[in-house]
Amino acid sequence: MSAHRRILFVDHAGVLGGAEFSLLDIISAFGRQASVVLLADGPFRTELERRGVSVVVDALGAAARVRKAGIVPSPAALWDVFGAARRLAGRARDADLLYANSQKAFVVAALAGWLARRPVVWHLRDILGPPHFSATNARGVTWLANRCARSVIANSQATADAFVRSGGNALLIRVVHNGIDSGPFDAVTADAVRAARSGHGAHEGMPLVVHVGRFHPWKGQQVLLRALALEPRAQAWIIGAPLFGEEAFADELRALARELNLGHRVRFLGMRNDVPLLLAAADLVVHSSIYPEPFGRVVVEGMLAGKPVIAANAGGVSEIARDGETALLVPPADSAALARAISSVIDDPARARAMAQRGQDHARSRFTRDAMLSGVRAAIAAAGLPRAAGN
Repeated sequence: MSAHRRILFVDHAGVLGGAEFSLLDIISAFGRQASVVLLADGPFRTELERRGVSVVVDALGAAARVRKAGIVPSPAALWDVFGAARRLAGRARDADLLYANSQKAFVVAALAGWLARRPVVWHLRDILGPPHFSATNARGVTWLANRCARSVIANSQATADAFVRSGGNALLIRVVHNGIDSGPFDAVTADAVRAARSGHGAHEGMPLVVHVGRFHPWKGQQVLLRALALEPRAQAWIIGAPLFGEEAFADELRALARELNLGHRVRFLGMRNDVPLLLAAADLVVHSSIYPEPFGRVVVEGMLAGKPVIAANAGGVSEIARDGETALLVPPADSAALARAISSVIDDPARARAMAQRGQDHARSRFTRDAMLSGVRAAIAAAGLPRAAGN
């Protein structure tokens, strides 16, 4: 097999979420060796093409409507998966390895790898278990991984542990935390921060909280809104939007902000491509997921921006931060605890600045893009492929 391995990456999403931003860095590192099949169209394809990556969109039909928490897929969905796997197998014959970036992509890639006799690596970015996954789905995908995956990359120990609890073979797992390039955070200027605060109507003299995340109940924007009702000294920017049909929840959040009389203190900024700048404009960054987070990308981003971070203490977040040292950790879904943490940052700015500095140092040393790529390359090597020259 050539040392310059050809890797066919597969993702089920066309949107740009945390998993896709991480995959962009991985694909970019492999350059001409990488090609991509997306099982849905959207901004992710546009960004890949902008970077010169070869992309094919083979959109799922009925299978796209299968939910993680579902029990048994419909016959139409199963037929759709088999059809997509056959087509992917045809493309995989020009590759040395299939690399699946999501659970749904892995199901298709596992079948394609079996048909094309190609090894499959699964980058697992979900906690396989309730409430995210039904027990049936979790057991089914781990059964498939045990038989079809050469290596499973988990983005946290929490993700790896859930895989094993669902019946996954622990020998397949390699924990590789997400790595984030600090460059965009370093490039933010003081003038740009002042312009952002002014342009988005931040009230001077009032501490600014920034929350970044997909609009979904488990991301906990509602927890932050209720915390702000308890701590009237703070204002907030809420960055994000529905990605997979959660428009009703977005409407509920705006209604809750009105109900709590937060209209003058909360701004919904939608999806943004300048998150490093908006985090740099913050006085503190809040992560408020109500269920365990597989990783917690925004926690690292907040640290890289040099801001005090308050995060829900569950899942991968517990591996990223130490309470009181690099971030403040609060119980998930506890608005009162979050409000108290926000108050403590406001009341003791010197302590908050020291914690932010420790967090920034920790993120820069521990969650680097190079460290992530090294882990990914090791997982690919474990799948039976030699390291490429220069890697």
